Amino acid sequence: MVEGVKPTRMELLNTKQRLVLATKGHKILKQKRDALVLEFFRIIKKAKNLREEVDTEMQKAFKALAIAKAFHGDLFVETAAMASKKIPEIEVKPKNVMGVRIAEIKGVNVEKDLVSRGYSIEGSSAKFDDAVEHFEKALNLIIQLAEFETALKRLLKEIEVTNRKVNALEFNVQPRLKNVIRGITDHLNRLEAERFFALKLTKKRLKTVAEAEELAPDASSAKLRSLKSVAVPA
Repeated sequence: MVEGVKPTRMELLNTKQRLVLATKGHKILKQKRDALVLEFFRIIKKAKNLREEVDTEMQKAFKALAIAKAFHGDLFVETAAMASKKIPEIEVKPKNVMGVRIAEIKGVNVEKDLVSRGYSIEGSSAKFDDAVEHFEKALNLIIQLAEFETALKRLLKEIEVTNRKVNALEFNVQPRLKNVIRGITDHLNRLEAERFFALKLTKKRLKTVAEAEELAPDASSAKLRSLKSVAVPA
């Protein structure tokens, strides 16, 4: 028996109900964990492809920037960069993925047309415009990658928490409840066996008394009372 548990039929029924709930909870949590793992690997694949795109686009951007600096000079490039009218911004909204709240990150004013960029179109060239365009695309991809990286961290944390709950139910809660049920059942079975044995013994003694009364009807009442007291336990 588990210490502190009352070996009663009511406690047995309650423990069985708790075991049923624990079993259902374990099944649901396992399904949630498996779904989170699938989502985690799906996003990892997307993030890996996106990282490759970011690397490719950054290489193009720095190559185009080097060409623009060689054509216009460093001063023109720095001055044109400072003339930007609309600074890129980040918009963050919450969204739900498999019951986990993660951030949906979106870039605002990242990719602009020639007029919105702020620098003079007359003084620039296609080489500088090409460098700006590549950096805008790279920044937009980096923002998308940041959303995936954030989602992966939140999903990984949720997977770890869910896995601990699954293990606790599987290796701690359920075995303990089963042990309690087994202990109470054994205790109640022993009590039932003891009562059954006591009942058979009492019937046997009463039968002995009845047979003695039939064989010796003239025996003294004191002797019969003595036999009855032996036959019937207090």
